[in-house]
Amino acid sequence: MTLDPRTPVLVGVAQIKQHPKDVAEAVEAVKLMEYAVTAAAEDAGSTTLLHKVDAVAVVTGAWGYSDPGRIVATAIGSPGARTILSSNGGNSPQSLVNHLADRIQRGQLNVAVITGAETIWSRRKQRSAGLPRTLTEQTDVDPDEIFQTEVQMSTEFEMARGVEMPVNVYPVFESAFRHSRGESLDEHRDRLSILWAGFNRVAVDNPYAWLRNPMTAEEIREPGPTNRMVGFPYTKAMNSNWNLDQGAALLLCSVEAAEAAGVPRDRWVFPMAGTDAHDTYVVTNRRDLYSSPAINEAGRVLFELTTTAAADVDHVDVYSCFPSAVQVSATELGLGLDRQLTVTGGLTFAGGPLNNYVTHSIATMATVLREDAGSLGLVTANGGYLTKHSLGLYSTEPANHPFISRDVQEAVDRVVPTPGDEAFTGRGTIEGYTVMHDNEGPQRALAAVRTPAGARTWANSTQAEVMTELLTVEGVGRGCTVHADGTFDIA
Repeated sequence: MTLDPRTPVLVGVAQIKQHPKDVAEAVEAVKLMEYAVTAAAEDAGSTTLLHKVDAVAVVTGAWGYSDPGRIVATAIGSPGARTILSSNGGNSPQSLVNHLADRIQRGQLNVAVITGAETIWSRRKQRSAGLPRTLTEQTDVDPDEIFQTEVQMSTEFEMARGVEMPVNVYPVFESAFRHSRGESLDEHRDRLSILWAGFNRVAVDNPYAWLRNPMTAEEIREPGPTNRMVGFPYTKAMNSNWNLDQGAALLLCSVEAAEAAGVPRDRWVFPMAGTDAHDTYVVTNRRDLYSSPAINEAGRVLFELTTTAAADVDHVDVYSCFPSAVQVSATELGLGLDRQLTVTGGLTFAGGPLNNYVTHSIATMATVLREDAGSLGLVTANGGYLTKHSLGLYSTEPANHPFISRDVQEAVDRVVPTPGDEAFTGRGTIEGYTVMHDNEGPQRALAAVRTPAGARTWANSTQAEVMTELLTVEGVGRGCTVHADGTFDIA
């Protein structure tokens, strides 16, 4: 098969886990990015590509660099490269692949890098030890391009009612998903722990995973001294973990550039197509709390563009910040919940470096596909509260069509949103809920409530009897009374 010289190909990948015995030896995030990019070129078998990079895209993170791509570009010998900085969102790495692969296909770029890194673990350790930390000061240089715009994920009303962090929202989705399947609390918690134990087993075998200690389903399910309940039904072992030092990089180029640089054919992994979409930015306006029209449409179009189906996919990495994200995504894509849904071990165990996890999952997927030539790999990415979505299909064999990147938002926007009712008081029905815990135990119940008119509002409760009831008896579908101060009682 003669390949179009403009066909984009992923030729180099790298991951770095920084965990020195002497924390004083830990380097800053931009240095991890540099190391990862250099290692990705070595993985490609052609370090000469580093001097031909046209664009350096960095996934934004918990650091203060204003244009880290410029620091990386200069360090690798391509100071004239165009720099790109993503907005916040775990969808960013896959969205960047879709964007840059499309530009390569169109002849606008030849060689591009995607990288990101976090050093939250070492920063905390060094601060606690009173150690000085060497940081590159950069605050007055702007990137050439900001990729995607920042979006406020919660309204003032939602934040006032407790809808303010992923750790609050995803367990609410979980309860709604549980209810949609007709599961009891115990049946559901058993199934969740088995699902997450499967992720743990993959992480144990992943040399780049941050947490590689084996955990049984029972150990994941049951709260304990090192695994407290966080947002019911999620224990700590079911939450994304960002207390780590990790970096990763992807090296993309055209077939023409790969051949000119002498990249061996067995290093090539082809992005076949990618799709992007988002559900309503405001959670209050979601059609329901247990599905995702955006993932459904993005998956449908991705499979249509590549003339494939979910059953054709050999390897999957579903974005796994919390179990509800995995279950909703897999359901919308037609993937069974009993199949292996990760190649890394997920954001709890492999690690959740804020927005950059999917750079790691794509790097791992490339390695998996190289070892299983001709197979198909699907990567999903998620930002916000199951909000912003990006999908990519990969193989060591090229597609029989040019790379296609498709935004499917127009179709998703036809889904009728649910109105919010911030002023609602009176009798409603619990649609989803969680009970948030701290080290002392249950602290606050958060509930999404449907009004008699079909609108959605939010309420909370610190009453011990309400929290105890919701921890032991299914609350979804039950009547409740919402008061003017935002609290609720179970009817």
